[in-house]
Amino acid sequence: MDHRAQCWAQTSQFIAQVQDIGDEIGMPYIAAQADLADPNPMSDEAGVPYALSTFRWINPDSEYYRDRKLALSEPFLNACRLSAEPFYFRDGQFHMNRASHLLSSIDCSHIHESILSSEAIIVPVHQPRSMLGTIIWCAKDAVGVEDIFRHHAARLQYLAVQLISTHNEARGRPRNAPILQRLTRREAQCLRWAAAGKTDSEIGIILDLSISTVRFHLRNAASKLGATGRTQSIQLAAGLGFIGAV
Repeated sequence: MDHRAQCWAQTSQFIAQVQDIGDEIGMPYIAAQADLADPNPMSDEAGVPYALSTFRWINPDSEYYRDRKLALSEPFLNACRLSAEPFYFRDGQFHMNRASHLLSSIDCSHIHESILSSEAIIVPVHQPRSMLGTIIWCAKDAVGVEDIFRHHAARLQYLAVQLISTHNEARGRPRNAPILQRLTRREAQCLRWAAAGKTDSEIGIILDLSISTVRFHLRNAASKLGATGRTQSIQLAAGLGFIGAV
């Protein structure tokens, strides 16, 4: 069995575990997306959406996974972009185990009842190269989500990371990603100053390098990152932790 086939087999195992724990904690309605930027629903090897083949949803007639605007409009998906930690939904608000002004600032009044009708646990999965997935466990009625979250959030997060990571690897995502090479100190420094908006000339003055040397380091960094230009180099370097958030 080749690597991709192994990943698909493991994905099926994690799918079953995600469903099993949902049944166990009384939140059996599940939605998952491996990449929020992908307009297509998360699907099995044959291309069948898991929303049709495996996961149940609150409203069995809902085809939420076909709504390509959902990832841009739903507050709970925007919350995933702001938090790398699991959080839960109750009484029209998001909560987690600590205070977070990022979550409390999100307006939940526009959440569609067909998507989140009662209580839910949402687990964002931030992947390398700026990929973002999520798994959501829901209940039709109040089940005491705060207590469930306190006892099971870590386990849910582990399963979500395993499923999303394995599924993306099975699909070969991100496509055409090169084998990651180590950036040199100078390459990282040039990228860091480029991310701060400095020109090649300004970077040269700051680092006491010639303009041609600065460009040499930036070209090398782009090649190592598999980037096609300055902006993409900065984005990928930040997403991979080479230069910090920009």
